[in-house]
Amino acid sequence: QVQLVESGGGLVQAGDSLRLSCAVSERTFSWYGMGWFRQVPGKERNFVAAISWWGSDANYADSVKGRFTISRDNAKNTAYLQMNNLKPDDTAVYYCAADYKGLGSQGPENYEYWGQGTQVTVSS
Repeated sequence: QVQLVESGGGLVQAGDSLRLSCAVSERTFSWYGMGWFRQVPGKERNFVAAISWWGSDANYADSVKGRFTISRDNAKNTAYLQMNNLKPDDTAVYYCAADYKGLGSQGPENYEYWGQGTQVTVSS
């Protein structure tokens, strides 16, 4: 069973930065596409960013383009989400997910494994 553990969430002020990490317990991590999603209570889980297994293809939700950067370190079995210039609208639980097909797509239905989530709260 592949396990994903997110970390790095917290309470920050608008304009601050955070870096989320997603540690994956899978020796074939480098084959997986990775994605980040976020969810607020009562709403659906929304796509934030994704990266392919080869790491050169990344895509972002329009709301975070230019502020967030997804990356991966295959030697550490870890994916990251660098979040800069945070806004109150970024407040959510952030989830990382692994895509066995390796593509790293926008649809949550394409991901087989999910972490437990980490809370990010941005105050104004």
